[in-house]
Parts: sequence; structure tokens; C-alpha cells
Amino acid sequence: MAELATIARPYAEALFKSAKADLDGTARWLDALGAVAGNAQLLQFAENPKVTNQQVFDVVTDVAKAALPPAGMNFLRTVIDNGRLPALPEIVTQFRALKNAQSGMSDAVIYSAFPIEAAALAEVAGVLERRFGRKLNVTVQQDPSLIGGIRVVVGDEVLDTSVKARLEQMKVALTA
Repeated sequence: MAELATIARPYAEALFKSAKADLDGTARWLDALGAVAGNAQLLQFAENPKVTNQQVFDVVTDVAKAALPPAGMNFLRTVIDNGRLPALPEIVTQFRALKNAQSGMSDAVIYSAFPIEAAALAEVAGVLERRFGRKLNVTVQQDPSLIGGIRVVVGDEVLDTSVKARLEQMKVALTA
């Protein structure tokens, strides 16, 4: 959604510039706020004309359960006062992209049909870092529909070695 990206960019850039001293700490509380702001019920509550900005602020901080530093509180208050709460998840995405670009890292999401043990995850992460040519912040999400194997998403690149993908390839080959 280009409009949200356009709205979010100045907020993400300003937060990135002001948080240069503690990017990791800022990313932690910003992730918590982004997760809360992605909730449809919260957005509906915030759009209610009878609800004040202070009430929205109180609900978000209570639900986030993140110890917001003063800069975080000011940032959240600014976002709410300007009516930009729906753009907060996109602000988080753009902030992470700026942080990753500075450190030469990328976020990688590994979708797996089954839980991955820590030792196996470390080995897979090493292989993926060599494959993609950069350090990766790896997160794992379970997706039983894959049947087996993994699907890796790094930015706009996808590496799909799942059984589901192979079955789809065979289906296309057989019907062609």
C-alpha cells in the first residue's frame, strides 16, 4: 500500500535519526507498538470520535506491555495525535529496513512445517547467510501447509524448498 508507505517514511526516518545511540532498544519497543497497532479492534477503537487521544494512548501502552522510554512515549503520542496509528506497522517495517541497511543485515523468515531445533536452526542460518551473501536476523514461523521442508523469505527474495512447492511444480509439469 503505497499511501501508508509514504505516510510512514518520515516517521521512520525521524525515529531512526533520533535513535542512533540505541537502535536495538528502539527496535524492541517499536516492534511491540507495531504489533499492537496492527490489531483491527484497536484501530476501530481509535477511529471512534468519542474516544480521546489520551484514551487511545493509554490502551496502546497497556496492551503493548513494553516499558516505553520517554522517547517512545513521545513518539507514540505524536503518531496518535497526528492520526497515524494505522501507519504504525509500516513505520516499524521501514525503521527495520533502515536499521538493517546500516548494519548490512536483512530480516529472514523461515516457514517450516515442523518446529526447528536450535542447533539445526543455527546450521540453516549459516547456509542461508552464505546463500544470500549477508548476515540475517532469522525468525521461524510454523506453517503445517508446507507438509515438509522450509520456505525462506528475505526481503523480496523467496527460497522455497517445501514439499508443497515441489508438488505444485510436479502438478504444473504434468498438466503442461
